[in-house]
Amino acid sequence: MPDNTLLSTAAWSLLLIAILAGCSTSSIVDEQRSDTASLELSSGERLVIMGRRHGNSYETEPDFINCISNNVANTGKFSVMPEQEFLDTLYPWFEPRVAPLKLQGMSKTLAITVVADRIKAIGIRYVIWVDGSTETTEEKGSMHCGMAPSGGCFGFKSWDKTSSYEATIWDLKHLTEKGKVKVDSKGASYMLGIIAPIPLIAQVKGVACEDISSQLKGFFSQ
Repeated sequence: MPDNTLLSTAAWSLLLIAILAGCSTSSIVDEQRSDTASLELSSGERLVIMGRRHGNSYETEPDFINCISNNVANTGKFSVMPEQEFLDTLYPWFEPRVAPLKLQGMSKTLAITVVADRIKAIGIRYVIWVDGSTETTEEKGSMHCGMAPSGGCFGFKSWDKTSSYEATIWDLKHLTEKGKVKVDSKGASYMLGIIAPIPLIAQVKGVACEDISSQLKGFFSQ
């Protein structure tokens, strides 16, 4: 007679292997350029990467913006101004309710003498706007945990996440749009309950950050 414990352990092991094989993230990257020439940053010029915010109801995640900024800055070949430093320096002209959504709006903002002077003083040549979010699209299963010390967790949960972001590059010197990068990443995460919960998390947002950072760096001459 087969040992039920061994069968149970084998079944859980096979399930875990299957989950690990499926715990991956896929991405689709789309890039548009105004021309084939690389963008240049002269000595003293900088760029800033900012998240779109429309009032209190919508905000591109600050941690995602920081991730992109750090990735671009870590190459050591670009001078990147931290988003919060830029917002503090240009307060209140880039706050959610007044920040320019289009180049026409940016032109009007730069027509304000104090704004133009501050932009020039800090050397900002390019503003890269990032718009988007990461959402949980589907959840399945359940997890049940008993009270300690004798309790444990048993069950299985899965959820899908989708990251969709678009970055738009504005050249403030010529007031032109230089290009866009759009990234869509998808992945499935799992929580397996075998006494203790075992999380198997697909790094969907992290993959989106790496992809969009890599594409943005490719716009500039290095």
